[in-house]
Amino acid sequence: MKRAGLLLLVALRCAAASAGETPDSRTRMLIDPVRVVASSDGLKNAGILCAPKYGQVPEGRFYQGSGIVLPPGGWTILDFGRELHGSLQIGSGAKSPKNGAKVRVRFGESVSEACSGLLGSANGATATNDHAIRDDVVLLPWLGRRETGETGFRFVRIDNPGKAPVHLEYVRAVSLMRPWRAAGSFKCSDARLNAVFDTAVRTVHLCCQDYIWDGIKRDRLVWMGDTHPETMAILTVFGAQDIIPATLDYAAATTPPDAAWMNNMPTYTLWWMRNLAAWYRFTGDKACVAKHGVYLEKTIERVLSKIGKDGVWKEDTFLDWPTRGDKKASAAGTQGLLRLALDDALFLLGALPEGNARVEALKKKTAAARGRIVPLDARGVKSASALLALSGLCGAKDMFAASLGRNGSSGVSTFYGYYMIEAMAEAGEMRCALDTVRDYWGGMLDMGATSFWEDFNLAWTNNSFRVDEMPVKGRRDIHGGFGAHCYIGFRHSLCHGWSAGPAPFLINRVLGIRPLAPGCGSVEVKPDLGGLEWAEGAMALPGGGSVEVRAWRKADGSTGFSVKAPPGVTIVAPGRENVEPLPRRTASVACRR
Repeated sequence: MKRAGLLLLVALRCAAASAGETPDSRTRMLIDPVRVVASSDGLKNAGILCAPKYGQVPEGRFYQGSGIVLPPGGWTILDFGRELHGSLQIGSGAKSPKNGAKVRVRFGESVSEACSGLLGSANGATATNDHAIRDDVVLLPWLGRRETGETGFRFVRIDNPGKAPVHLEYVRAVSLMRPWRAAGSFKCSDARLNAVFDTAVRTVHLCCQDYIWDGIKRDRLVWMGDTHPETMAILTVFGAQDIIPATLDYAAATTPPDAAWMNNMPTYTLWWMRNLAAWYRFTGDKACVAKHGVYLEKTIERVLSKIGKDGVWKEDTFLDWPTRGDKKASAAGTQGLLRLALDDALFLLGALPEGNARVEALKKKTAAARGRIVPLDARGVKSASALLALSGLCGAKDMFAASLGRNGSSGVSTFYGYYMIEAMAEAGEMRCALDTVRDYWGGMLDMGATSFWEDFNLAWTNNSFRVDEMPVKGRRDIHGGFGAHCYIGFRHSLCHGWSAGPAPFLINRVLGIRPLAPGCGSVEVKPDLGGLEWAEGAMALPGGGSVEVRAWRKADGSTGFSVKAPPGVTIVAPGRENVEPLPRRTASVACRR
């Protein structure tokens, strides 16, 4: 009895001690470099750093070790093969000074960034240590190891700025990612589209850290507008992950609904409602909506108060950076976003408990305001045209003819490109939508991207060297030589979650798998191959598992398709005479690290 009481006391003390502790939802993966990009003259054996390692100092004979010795002024650049989020682990050997050795560590999402100094340095660099340290001088222990940094990177440059040699036993990356497995998938007859899908999935997976971040180098913040394409990608590929409501909760907890806008931008509050609606539509999670019930009501009231008698939004109309300087286009696009947000507001209000007179009155008020929203002239700007089309304020075919179908991928942006290809599909122009995915997102792949970027323009690729190449004389730097607004030069993020739109698009539109009712109890399957010979894949379901589809082009040009769904999921598939048995496939596949 005395022993039981003692054990209980110990347990209570342990619980008290851990009350302020929060488990990390991410897992650590140790990753060796895959190649040496370049090294200083005289350093011939840097490739040994790419060989398999024990991860222990010393790696070789006791006290002698192996690895490389960086002479004073020496340097090497290592490539880890793909964009990572995490830090760097360096093992320092016995041939380093016993009082410690200093090395300069520079992370880069491109080779040229890893070679760049900080903003304001003598070489006119545009790289910064904003949000995460990417350029630092660190002290290594003698015969020990040290971890440094936490940022987004693929390349690392290590310099010896001191007067004594530095012994590097090993260098490896520490990857931090959530241990998710993909239940949603996509593969088709076009290898380029497959590569785009895989890269989009990796991009959003990397950005799911403490919360859903916009980028893993910069800004590493929760931006509600950026989050919507990410939310759609997470739901369709990974399912109902708790990072989504946690991100929504954080944004609400830090933004008074009647005194501030999300991220200090009115349109981003509209996106918060759209994100909450996407979560509810996919999961049927009424408890989450109810938890935010009062906040939602106050938010809707504030949004309605900013609609003028002429049906036009009277607050700031930020859409994305490429349209920031075009007030008329931004105002037109915001009208479409406002209409979509009010549709979602009505959908969310319908999830609140019935019989609340205040909520019923707000439904009527919201419906009346929705009906007063008027379209404005988009002036041929694709982002604005897309929102007008998707909201129903303008016809999708009209917007395609006036703007979306003109000038190829000119005017497409990484964030609003998602809504552009959605609007193209809505207009029945899937071939054009897929060409846009191939040309625009594929253009980043052509420049060495392993994750998709904050911004991109196909014109940047003219006479530019790739992100995985050393600077080439006479050619432009695709990373450091472009950018605008807040992402000039190397401040430009090359892993930005808002660019992940092709992932949900290819599942929802090409495979045609979309939820019809909250909780995915009813799911539509309506494939649109857009010229592809075949496509197959799956959409994740909130309770686990997936709806699987395979579609193919028949000899007569029509589309045949087969569907596999778990019990309890009703499939609504127009043209069911085309539905054929699908051999059982493994729906859950490991997401690449």
